[in-house]
Amino acid sequence: MVQSSARTVADYLARLPEDRRAVIADLRERINAAMPEGYREEMAFGMIGWTVPLDVSGPTYNGQPLGYVSLAAQKRHNALYLNCSYISKEAQARLEAAHEKAGLKLDMGKSCIRFKGADDLAWDAIAKEIASLTPGEFVAAAEKARTEGSC
Repeated sequence: MVQSSARTVADYLARLPEDRRAVIADLRERINAAMPEGYREEMAFGMIGWTVPLDVSGPTYNGQPLGYVSLAAQKRHNALYLNCSYISKEAQARLEAAHEKAGLKLDMGKSCIRFKGADDLAWDAIAKEIASLTPGEFVAAAEKARTEGSC
């Protein structure tokens, strides 16, 4: 995974080639529009990330805020990390079904959707998953998934 040393989202975007910047900036706007209140947009692990502040989540295993969604331009593709779907087999199934219905090939790992451009994504389904959990609900769902061993 390519990690940026940018300290701010604006700096991250400025360092991208124009064609990649256009894709990432567009998706960033869409994510911000879908994001429930309470998440913080920041640079996290070398990517644009939307995280649960520590005062909401409490201490984490690594002392870092709990990641909800991340967006990055990788070496050969772009990547959208949806931890909100990683903790739910039902959410993953909904994303798979939405992409299939749209005639799109979903290239997804555990939480990472790899894509070239926004047209490769069933955006309405992704936005619905992003909008589905408040920070408190995500913390509870992540803890439940962790204790059940489902992620």
